[in-house]
Amino acid sequence: MKICVLGLWHLGSVTAACMASVGHSVLGLDFDEPLVARLNTGASPLLEPHLEELLHQGLASGRLRFTSSVRDASAGAQVLWVAYDTPIGEDGQPQPEHVMRQLERVLPHLEANTLVLVSSQLPVGSTRRLQQRAALARGSDSGYAYVPENLRLGSGVRDFLSPDRIVVGVMHESDRHLLQGLLGAISAPIEWMSLESAEMTKHALNAFLAVSVAFANELALVCEAVGADAKQVERGLKSDRRIGNGAYLAPGTAFAGGTLARDVSFLGEVAREHGLRTPLLSAVLPSNAAHRLWVQNSLHRLFADLPRTTIAVWGLTYKAGTDTLRGSAAVELCDWILREGATLRVHDPAVGNLPPRWDSRVQRSDSPLAAVRGADALVITVAWPMYREIGAGQLAEAANGLVVLDPNRCRPDLAAANVPLRYVAVGLSGKRG
Repeated sequence: MKICVLGLWHLGSVTAACMASVGHSVLGLDFDEPLVARLNTGASPLLEPHLEELLHQGLASGRLRFTSSVRDASAGAQVLWVAYDTPIGEDGQPQPEHVMRQLERVLPHLEANTLVLVSSQLPVGSTRRLQQRAALARGSDSGYAYVPENLRLGSGVRDFLSPDRIVVGVMHESDRHLLQGLLGAISAPIEWMSLESAEMTKHALNAFLAVSVAFANELALVCEAVGADAKQVERGLKSDRRIGNGAYLAPGTAFAGGTLARDVSFLGEVAREHGLRTPLLSAVLPSNAAHRLWVQNSLHRLFADLPRTTIAVWGLTYKAGTDTLRGSAAVELCDWILREGATLRVHDPAVGNLPPRWDSRVQRSDSPLAAVRGADALVITVAWPMYREIGAGQLAEAANGLVVLDPNRCRPDLAAANVPLRYVAVGLSGKRG
């Protein structure tokens, strides 16, 4: 089957490479010509395990290539798969119109029988509105379908090729046969439903995860106050079969990036449009925003004079396993540390260039221990495996009286280590060495 994948950042590049790997003929389309040129050499747009391997395999087999030409990409395509990552504005609000504008550049060139399959994160109702706008402009009624993406940075290839199930929303039942042929090579059950139900499933899933994260972090604050260990409470909850081991109930940092917040915002907008009150959903983003300040509040509580403090930060990326800084809570924390006037040292094994706005104010270290040497505090923001290999004694020797803030408990062993340091984590009272 010939597929055109529109939008080639994380979602699009993974979609294109994975579909080529299961035997389809894929042409990736993006209007960013330097991005297209890199992809045609097999270079991934960001660090994603196994992605470059699949890109090279697809290019070598001839089943995968990339272009910026709409006419080239649309000619003979049976499916146009819309896979733009929906951008987030400076105000933190999603910008779905960007995706719609890019798609409308392609629609006039599509052949009449091309199925438009949307996976970009758009508000419920967007796919049907898009079909209506296209029908008025083109005078035709092409097939439209919606498959919500479920890719996480650092595990995108695995998530795509080994999903629990595939949700597919269709406008016309007659399109099911084509979609079955498209998706059948992925060994997962397909949950068929309407367009709006599929879009709503995506919103509902991310909103549920967001509620779970906010609940776990609020509960962790209470645990800190009363002397309970939030990780032990988490274990008690997950061992109940009504909740389960996969629940998003780990105490830690607030959710970052745009994925969860985007769907909570979409649901809030839909509720307001229909005059509905949603007190639970309306509380999620304020709760998360308050918890984003856990490290900052802890540093203020622990150090009376931050401008005279040296702080080391381990990890700058959005999460371990990727090199993107977009949506990174660690970068946001570093910006705050600089505004407070503290001396800042950073380490990350995957980041090539620091944000230009930091200029020479940030000391970049070649090793994790070099960043810690002589520091007053260490904040572990990203759970890179190498950070688990550094002994407690090495940390204590590098910085006398070091305070380790580890919101996600990358190093829980430090809580019981018999060395002179203080360990502080979300949901756990600080340990003094």
